[in-house]
Amino acid sequence: ARMGLPALALLLAAGLLHTQASPLARSFQLDYEHNCFRKDGAPFRYISGSIHYARVPRPAWRDRLLKMYMSGLSTVQVYVPWNYHETLPGVYDFTGNRDVEAFLDLTAELGLLVILRPGPYICAEWEMGGLPAWLLWKPDIILRTSDPAYLAAVDSWLHVLLPKIKPHLYHQGGNIISVQVENEYGSYYACDSGYLRHLLGSFRALLGSEVLLFTTDSTRAEELRCGTLQGLYATIDFGPGSNVTEAFGAQRRVEPKGPLVNSEYYTGWLDYWGEAHASTSAAWVARGLEDMLQLGASINMQVVSWQRAQPPGEYMFHGGTNFAYWSGADYKGQYKPVTTSYDYDAPLSEAGDPTEKLLAIRTVISKFQPLPVGPMPPATPKYAYGWVALRKYADLLDVLDVLCPSGPIQSQFPLTFEALKQVHGFVLYHTQLPWDVPDPAMLGAPPHSICDRGYVMLQKEYQGTLERDGQTTLHVTGRAGDTLDILMENMGRISFGANTSDFKGLLGNLSLNSRPLSNWLIYPLAIDTAVQQGWPHAALPKSSSEGQVGPAFYTGTFETPGIAWDTFVKFPGWSKGLLWINGFNLGRYWTCRGPQQTLFVPGSVLHAGRPNNITVLELEGAPPTPLLLFLDRPLYNRTL
Repeated sequence: ARMGLPALALLLAAGLLHTQASPLARSFQLDYEHNCFRKDGAPFRYISGSIHYARVPRPAWRDRLLKMYMSGLSTVQVYVPWNYHETLPGVYDFTGNRDVEAFLDLTAELGLLVILRPGPYICAEWEMGGLPAWLLWKPDIILRTSDPAYLAAVDSWLHVLLPKIKPHLYHQGGNIISVQVENEYGSYYACDSGYLRHLLGSFRALLGSEVLLFTTDSTRAEELRCGTLQGLYATIDFGPGSNVTEAFGAQRRVEPKGPLVNSEYYTGWLDYWGEAHASTSAAWVARGLEDMLQLGASINMQVVSWQRAQPPGEYMFHGGTNFAYWSGADYKGQYKPVTTSYDYDAPLSEAGDPTEKLLAIRTVISKFQPLPVGPMPPATPKYAYGWVALRKYADLLDVLDVLCPSGPIQSQFPLTFEALKQVHGFVLYHTQLPWDVPDPAMLGAPPHSICDRGYVMLQKEYQGTLERDGQTTLHVTGRAGDTLDILMENMGRISFGANTSDFKGLLGNLSLNSRPLSNWLIYPLAIDTAVQQGWPHAALPKSSSEGQVGPAFYTGTFETPGIAWDTFVKFPGWSKGLLWINGFNLGRYWTCRGPQQTLFVPGSVLHAGRPNNITVLELEGAPPTPLLLFLDRPLYNRTL
């Protein structure tokens, strides 16, 4: 079982009793005698779905939550990504799309309960599993353990976050009924019970003794041994196709009494770049859900298909989008970055549209409890804005003064992103050939030192790409003094398993015919800062080469016909890069590898009745006539 961010969480509490709740009591507790939850004294089970506020634009929160409520869910399960809020040590952001308290207030307004999963590690196919990359500024730190440096950072974060959460707890008058501690810790190699005890103490000290704290792990005995702790109620996760009785038997071995809970019932599965688009049968998901509800279990639905070979992951009732650089990666024998779309074949699509799977789930729920009165809100309106022509603005190498205004860092040998304190995006490494190379020489790197993709330019001419777990050598020719530039791209840090210390950039020396290169100028690039400030649309035109190969910026504008509806952008003939519209980073496209062929553009990003500015960073090669196509539906693979 693999836990990631998007997932439908259905918690089914067995053995429900028909007793009257006290009208004054406000509590959410475990009843070990009758194997159920009790809410305000009465037996209770929840049917829940996962949604990640960080993957949904704030203007769409109400629409998605209302659709979840109208599906028959009583509860939503919510992760809090630490790195989304503490962007640098001691620098916090809880505004705009990051306003988690506003999101919690909205869930309460719509009559939904909340299961909160604040980590500090969350997985969720999110960059580094939600842990801040700045933790790796101490290169010997041991994550998710009792390492004092790690615990100090965790404690500092929890002392900021949990006091914000406490007023939203159910017994305090809010709607949070339970809080998860860590996340599938049993799947982590460390098996550090002292770390879990430390977290338990911190959560109790900051949230009080009344809140229900729990853990989630797969049904494997070893993972339940390492991931559970006395004082934390142990729940499990599994998906369609599992033997429900056997799966809950695993929970009973660690929790002989109490409610049966599947904290992650997988309703879909994630996509990796370069692999087929994943999908899961609606009938299969509905059948497994009904089996659990008949046992009286509490369930949280997550979007993932159940594959025993897969690690635990977090999957959604509504997945959303990995905007900007927030997508994570897995490591399964090789590095596997996650796509920008976090649709995950979820009951609510990436754009928030009800699917056949949602209707099947809703039908099952209606057999066990009344559905809310009223119609299901419709799909959000989409618009095909059509073709938009772009023009080349500049090669990346010609605008380093804008992208790195503080200038380069000199170093004898390459430095990692972490050594440069660069969290996301790109770093450019520049040097010169130290000798003549009249015959093709091998430019290469040691094993596992390209993290994650390196775009190589010699005398500003694109030579090719070096790739993690792929091609790590190129043959080049040149003269002494010729410029050599490698643009390194971070494709997302590993979010699951023992490899979460995922350093980026050039982790070793590049060599030419096995002779190390030295004397580097290193440029940490602040591309997003420049684009958000209006560049390059507000800048004077640049004179760059007319060639379409290699890293370069392209710009264009388009106007909508008086509306700002959701849309999807297709990149016909483009290779790989990123897209910004009106300064908002919509994430990575990689059309030549797929399966995702379009990027979702929320209508809230667009301007109605005035120009919308488009900026594209193409990394390998743009088409001879650079055009984008705006559609009213997504394309997930090249054959669709």
